[in-house]
Formats: sequence, C-alpha cells, structure tokens
Amino acid sequence: MRILEAVFALSREKGFHSMTLRDLSRKSGLSMGALYSYFSGKEDLRSMIRLEGVFYAKKVIAEQIAQYSDPSDRLNAAIETHLYLSEMLKPWFYFNYMEAVNLPKAEKIEATENELATEKIFIDILADGVKAGVFERHDVELTAAAIKAMLQDWYLKPWKYKRKSIPVEKYADFVKSFVSTAISSHE
Repeated sequence: MRILEAVFALSREKGFHSMTLRDLSRKSGLSMGALYSYFSGKEDLRSMIRLEGVFYAKKVIAEQIAQYSDPSDRLNAAIETHLYLSEMLKPWFYFNYMEAVNLPKAEKIEATENELATEKIFIDILADGVKAGVFERHDVELTAAAIKAMLQDWYLKPWKYKRKSIPVEKYADFVKSFVSTAISSHE
C-alpha cells in the first residue's frame, strides 16, 4: 500500500514518466532494495499496477452482475458497481487514464482491449435485454460506449460534481434513470 500511495502521489505531482525510483524510495520510505523485491523496474511497476486493478475491477463487476438474471437489474448493478469502484479506487482509475498516453505500443493495445472488455459487459447486458424484449432495439455498442463515457466523466471530472455537492449515489441514480429512459421498450 505504501508503494501504491507513493506512486499515485508522485504521478499527480510530476507524472509517472518523470518519477524516478529514487523519488519513489523517498516518498514511500522504502529502500531501493525493498522496492526491487516487489518489481524489477518502473515499467514492471506500472504494468503491475495497471493489470492488478483491471483484474480486480472486472472480477468485482462480474460478481455483482451475476447476482441478477433480469437485464435491467444487471445493467443497474454494472453501472453502480463501476461508479462505486471508481470512488474506492479513484487514484488507480486516474493513474490509468493519465498514464495511458505514455504506455509502450503493446501496453496501449492491451489497455485499449481492457477498456473494450469493460464496455463489452454493457454490450452483452444490453443485447440480452433487447433479445428478451426488455430494452428497445438500438445500437447496443454505441449505447454501451455512451454509458462508459458517463461513468468516466464521474472520475475524470470530479470537480463538476463536487462543486454541485452531488454524491456518487445521486450520480448513480441519475445515470441509471437516464439510461433506462433511453433504452426502455415502449411496447
């Protein structure tokens, strides 16, 4: 945890790409030897942070939506879980978003695939809802992308919601209601 907190703090201060392992050693209070016992270098550290968070987020979202068979309930659970995870893991979400531009090409491709995998959760739920007649026929991929963009807005532009004193619960209710209205079957 000390390493993660120090990495996130240094990333906010100067950017991960400008951070040195010496900076990390000073900020975390761990020796260079202790740091190297956890990872082999800065690129290894960045990859570990990114992949561990992606694995955890996917796992939690999958566990939460698996509790429901109704597509509307699954969609609401996916929206809520994503937003609540972004609150709990705010430094990780921000770190991943801000550092994506500095990733080597192979990791950028992997990051894009992970982003699309999260979006695929919404695509699958929407497609199931259309198939069951619960949701109106529409472009599920575009709708999933719009949902993902609304979720990202919460953790990438928190100042907008803080300024208006909007808590995550209220934003989650808004997103669920907005999406429900947009996709509800009118038959």
